[in-house]
Amino acid sequence: MPAVTSASDPGSAARLVVLVSGSGSNLQALLDACADPAYGAQVVAVGADREGIVGLDRAVAAGVPTFVHKVKAYDERADWDRALTSSVAEYKPDLVVSAGFLKLVGDDFLEAFGDRYINTHNALLPAFPGIHGPRDALEYGVKVAGATLFFVDGGVDTGPIIAQVVVPVLDDDSEEDLTERIKEVERHQLVEWVGRLVRDGWTITGRKVRLK
Repeated sequence: MPAVTSASDPGSAARLVVLVSGSGSNLQALLDACADPAYGAQVVAVGADREGIVGLDRAVAAGVPTFVHKVKAYDERADWDRALTSSVAEYKPDLVVSAGFLKLVGDDFLEAFGDRYINTHNALLPAFPGIHGPRDALEYGVKVAGATLFFVDGGVDTGPIIAQVVVPVLDDDSEEDLTERIKEVERHQLVEWVGRLVRDGWTITGRKVRLK
């Protein structure tokens, strides 16, 4: 049977918890989108794996609660994962968004939120997973690159794909040039599809993701 998921109350805005590790530009894009009631969502909390980052400042400026769990603060990685899971669960999210969150979550988190946790990657998966997507794409000599939005599973960039957007690779592209062009379309894709998911709901059947 497919997993069927949607906002907990169709008459109210869906609840988003956003996880960040850096500047939070994707977070800001979501905050801006949520300012329009027609978008159908609100950011109810922002979590991070480090303190003193701009992403947390953006959340505070928007009046959004924050929490921080640093991996080094825990004796075991599983303890960190359980603490992160507990903090996210407190806000009863309909969708959890990794917006530049640089830590891999563990079994407890995926058991709680695996069909509601999305991430974006700067390559056209399944090609070029990992942290150097644009660099690897350039080195391979592809003619198009892009970004992939997907539900997170236990692998590295291996979960069911929600959406993809294509960016042409130019002959004189540097890694920095290509990365920046991908970031622009990646951000638009994230905002568009978070809105579509929370407004329409979704099903996951095997590796197939469909709007309801």
